[in-house]
Amino acid sequence: MKKKLFTILALIIMISSHFVVFSSFNRPSVAVLGTFIGTLILWVTVDITWPSLIAILSLAFIPEVGMNTALSSSFGNSTFAFLLFTFICTYAISQTSFIRRTALFFITSKFAQKSIWHMTTLFLLSVLLMGLFISPTVLFFIFLPILNEIYDILGLKKGDKFASMLIMGMAIFSNLSAGMTPIAHVFPVLAMGVYESVTGNVINYGQYMLFGIPVGLILFVLTLLVFRFVLNPSLPDFKGLSEEDFKDEPSKMNSFRENMILFIFFGVVLLWVLPSLISKILPELSTYISSFGSAMPPLLGVVVMAIISIEGKPLVNISEAITKGVSWPALIMSSGTLLFGAVMTDKGIGLIDQLITLIQPITTSLIPSLLILFFIVVASLSSNITSHMVTAQVFTSMAVPVALSSNGQISAAAIAAVIGLCASLGTAAPSSMPFVAVSVSSGWTDTEKMLKYGGLFMILTIIVTYLIGYPLAQMILG
Repeated sequence: MKKKLFTILALIIMISSHFVVFSSFNRPSVAVLGTFIGTLILWVTVDITWPSLIAILSLAFIPEVGMNTALSSSFGNSTFAFLLFTFICTYAISQTSFIRRTALFFITSKFAQKSIWHMTTLFLLSVLLMGLFISPTVLFFIFLPILNEIYDILGLKKGDKFASMLIMGMAIFSNLSAGMTPIAHVFPVLAMGVYESVTGNVINYGQYMLFGIPVGLILFVLTLLVFRFVLNPSLPDFKGLSEEDFKDEPSKMNSFRENMILFIFFGVVLLWVLPSLISKILPELSTYISSFGSAMPPLLGVVVMAIISIEGKPLVNISEAITKGVSWPALIMSSGTLLFGAVMTDKGIGLIDQLITLIQPITTSLIPSLLILFFIVVASLSSNITSHMVTAQVFTSMAVPVALSSNGQISAAAIAAVIGLCASLGTAAPSSMPFVAVSVSSGWTDTEKMLKYGGLFMILTIIVTYLIGYPLAQMILG
């Protein structure tokens, strides 16, 4: 009954938003905001798949958007292709033992043998460390099979608080790692790009990491303390995990076959990170590789693995990977969030300019310290309920001009870096990232728990970035 009421409410908001104008917002902007609010209600209370399709349909009826733009900016978006091909690559590598061996290095160590909390800490630490140079979505789906094995070994069942904590921790720390470095992480790069386009100055990767990694490690420790003393789950019977406790199917793979998959996969990763590594040494090659976008490396990887066969079997069976390795609900939801990102930043609709006009009285009346806090809070809130990409683009575009007009009282570089971090960390609502939607739809946790503990993580993010992150970024970036 509640779902029906929320569905009716959301549809009323969506439909009515196409026919009204509020305050300083024009009609297409109101339609975008109304569609977003209605979709968010449905995402949180009903489902993540069909509401995303309704969102695309609703936005397509805005004359300034249209059906062709709606489809090309959602299902035709390069990020949609990136996710699809990355899922297939991830499925291929999940059939090897490499990722599991990497995680088991942490889980089966002597430190992890001491208690289940030691094991939990090292498992989540492995997620954080590997995520420093891997896309958070890729990272999450690489570790998901390992987590499922841990559930099986510990005899955990859906609904157990400890099981919920593990998958929430994996989602939270996948996002956290994406905020700690710009390597293969689009959201800090977006914020840095906005700063560069406005000022002509560059925040290099090393400078960002000097700020992002310490802040991320502090948040990692504080979040573990929240899990331990606030969530405080009942613990399963625990014996130290060893490699023998894990299923050995991947070890049966032909070693040459496994090595070929790993070689191709690391080639994909190299193509993702190489442009940033050689930009100063070989700028033309860096620009050439970057010009193909983030979807090219996994597409190339999929094609090569599909062509190469060993013992009569391709390295990746695309039909099998599409059915078993691709999270279609997450892809459908991501198509909706991608379209929201496109229309919210569309200059023809002008939503950003109208939002800037709306908050301008607030920004002009606040003292610099409160203004910094304001941008940290709104960026953190936005990244928890809407697209990280939108957050990085919109709020950096707002904050940098304000900082530049503050006569040096606010560092434009520091506020851009902080927003890049905050934009990466939102985990509370299913709409924040595709793998958050997968987490809450898996049965191991639910929307209510994710909202609660993702919200607590957001509060920690605001406190740490305001008290430590911004001053550190200002010291490094000036």
